[in-house]
Amino acid sequence: MLVNHFLEISSQQFPDKEAAWCKNSWMNFGEIDVFSNKVGNYLKEIGVKRGDRVALLYENSHDYIINYYGILKAGAVTVALNTETTPEALAYLLNDCGAKAIITSKKYSRYLLLAIIKTPYLKNVIIDQDDLTAYQEIGHCDQIRLKDIYDEGSKQNPDVRCIDLDLASIVYTSGSTGKPKGVMLSHLNIVSNTKSIVEYLKLTSEDRIMVVLPFYYIYGKSLLNTHFFTGGSVVIDNRFAFPNVILDTMKKTEVTGFSGVPSTFMIMLNKSTVRKYKFDSLRYITQAGGAMAPAVQKETQKVFDPAELFIMYGATEASARLSYLNPDILEKKLGSIGKAIPNVELYVADKNGKKLLTEQVGEIIARGSNIMQGYWNDPQETKKVLKKGCYYTGDLGKMDKDGFIYVVGRSKDIIKVGGERVSAKEVEEKILEINEVHEVAVISVDDPVLGEAIKALIVPRDGSEIDQEFVKKALMKNLSPYKQPKYIEFRNDLPKNESGKILKNVLKEEEKTKYK
Repeated sequence: MLVNHFLEISSQQFPDKEAAWCKNSWMNFGEIDVFSNKVGNYLKEIGVKRGDRVALLYENSHDYIINYYGILKAGAVTVALNTETTPEALAYLLNDCGAKAIITSKKYSRYLLLAIIKTPYLKNVIIDQDDLTAYQEIGHCDQIRLKDIYDEGSKQNPDVRCIDLDLASIVYTSGSTGKPKGVMLSHLNIVSNTKSIVEYLKLTSEDRIMVVLPFYYIYGKSLLNTHFFTGGSVVIDNRFAFPNVILDTMKKTEVTGFSGVPSTFMIMLNKSTVRKYKFDSLRYITQAGGAMAPAVQKETQKVFDPAELFIMYGATEASARLSYLNPDILEKKLGSIGKAIPNVELYVADKNGKKLLTEQVGEIIARGSNIMQGYWNDPQETKKVLKKGCYYTGDLGKMDKDGFIYVVGRSKDIIKVGGERVSAKEVEEKILEINEVHEVAVISVDDPVLGEAIKALIVPRDGSEIDQEFVKKALMKNLSPYKQPKYIEFRNDLPKNESGKILKNVLKEEEKTKYK
């Protein structure tokens, strides 16, 4: 099975069924399938072959979905790019993946026009824009209006023969230091993971997911693929800056599911009127994309009750998902990431890959057909995380006597304070138990005595009165003295990428520049 078969099979089974809602308009599976065929056929016409890379720079929309599956139908590899970009970043990614074509919209031309000058290998621009003069002046790229493909393209399936071991997507990781790495995912990787997620969430054609996460982000993309696999529906709303608007959309479209990262739920809980809403159709909510503090898990479960809360864990390198915690035992195993999803093996091991005993801390390691092929053009980084058929996550964890895994921190997010090792995650969780705190990031800073010291950057809840002494006093009850922050700073917000992850590397760089 190939990823584009998700759309094709659902189109055959449910041609007139509502598939995707965006800007108050539904498209059905049959319509999306026809338009994606047109895109796939055009790519074939301009010489895009099996295995060629085609970039997609588009916000969540009907057009994104059409072009995503259209690229795959042509046998090409989708390279979905972060829409929060710069000309320099865009040029780097297009050159790194060797994109033969890019599909985009007018709103990104101010970046793309500058980037194309530095991307001689890019030969084709497909764009939702009427005036193509600026692109024509560049010289080395052919260009076409997306609407012309929609109007004139062939409706027949491109029928490019591929196998499930073929590369389907290159997904660039974000939020880490240095250059982004391109995670190579085959059709088999994505299909395998999609089937596993569908199984444990018990998704059917009756499910309808509220999507606020960007599709270029692996978690967001999994929402699209799982629902198109089952013949379910996606509801797209890109206005999460106004969370009450999202709540209205959820109510109006009668979604059965909602998904987010920890910051998504913090905003819902602290900056919306979610407690005034009742969602009769909501069956489940899922959380991944970083650790959610147990205190936030409890509040989220309470607010969205009776919908079930699935705590999940994964990585881009795993095609999205590695484990989940069954909602039935959430309270009993609070703070756990649960157990491996179907068709995945997950365990805790020492530096040599040997499985550790109960409660011993080591690195979390995974095996399964969902694990990536490696990093694009980066064999050295690939060797660091793929060893003997296993994926080394870089996360530190432990397993309890019942086989449930707990993440205790990132191997790179451990702060060494005077010889003691402190998990930034543990400190963050304790700070988030303070009712007046909206969100927090804990980082290490240089210290002349201790080597490293703990600094907490805190965003208070709106309207709350809080100071350093208040925080320190609250933490005295729950944290050992050496784990308590030496420095506390209050902020109005924290830097995040578009998927909602806090960018700790940005915070650390800010600290370094203060003393230069």
